[in-house]
Amino acid sequence: MKIDTSLILPQLPESLSQAGLQFTVATEEDFDDIMAMSQDIYGGLDYLPTRYTSWLQETNRTVILARKQEKVIALESVCVIDDGETMLVEGLRVAPQERGKGVAGVLLRFCNELVKSKYPDVKVCRLTRDDKLGPKDFQKYRLITKQGILLVRFKAEDVKLRLAELGLVGNSKPSSTPLPVRLDPSALQQLYLTTDLMQGVLPNGTIIQDWQPYKLLANNMDILMKKDIDWMVDDKSKPTVASLCTFPFRVPIGDDWYYLNIDMFGKSLDLVRQQFVCHLQRHTNALNGYVMCQMFLEPALWRDMADFCQKILRVELVKEYAEQCVVESDVI
Repeated sequence: MKIDTSLILPQLPESLSQAGLQFTVATEEDFDDIMAMSQDIYGGLDYLPTRYTSWLQETNRTVILARKQEKVIALESVCVIDDGETMLVEGLRVAPQERGKGVAGVLLRFCNELVKSKYPDVKVCRLTRDDKLGPKDFQKYRLITKQGILLVRFKAEDVKLRLAELGLVGNSKPSSTPLPVRLDPSALQQLYLTTDLMQGVLPNGTIIQDWQPYKLLANNMDILMKKDIDWMVDDKSKPTVASLCTFPFRVPIGDDWYYLNIDMFGKSLDLVRQQFVCHLQRHTNALNGYVMCQMFLEPALWRDMADFCQKILRVELVKEYAEQCVVESDVI
């Protein structure tokens, strides 16, 4: 049974009512309609098929659908983080035949109204974009931080053999520094919350995990620690590079295709390369099939890491340099 959001937001602004759209809270029964609407999104790398059910179970998240003549034409997810002060917007998709008609803007405005009615302490709206921001965008948004996007493609079996061939598995190569340290929950909490050590590592004091930006707060760490994430640093006592790696999940690009996401923070090329190799070794070891691996890193390191991937690891670079930008605006 679908829930009419008019039960949550008693009166829609007139501009929204005139748009000819109906809004509902998404349910499990809507899954097939949503997948049909968003076919081929992100070049077959859509994360939503594996996240949709868990999104519906998150108490701080609401997934809203826009309908026209009872047909699903758009989706937006809003998640309240940062101790209730930030509305995180993600997952936007609009049916191909409705793009360019202002549907996304109307849906976002509706989500803003809904969140303000449920969470009056929300002060800012944050979102993460990978398109080029222009002057009009900066009139609306403040830039929080940005990372370079490195997307590579490979066969898991080939990378396993290549890492073994190069001697990059099980030792400290390609640098002579100690191996990265994987953080257990206790060490993670201590390092990120009880010290200031991560402030100089994280861009603008922000943890970005798979497109989601979080401030260094206990409530946010509780959210992150419920996810399947591999956390690494180069040194627990004096970290200069840190990384978060999601566990591989299947994507609809084809049979036996997986997606691996690595968020990397820090400016040392050797240490970034080292943690990248450790994540590859750990998370491709049990895979058979193809992997699309997307790493987000300091923009100045992108070219050297792209060369390392192509020339040393012999994996395919899928696209040239792009940027992940975290932006925010005030919720009025």
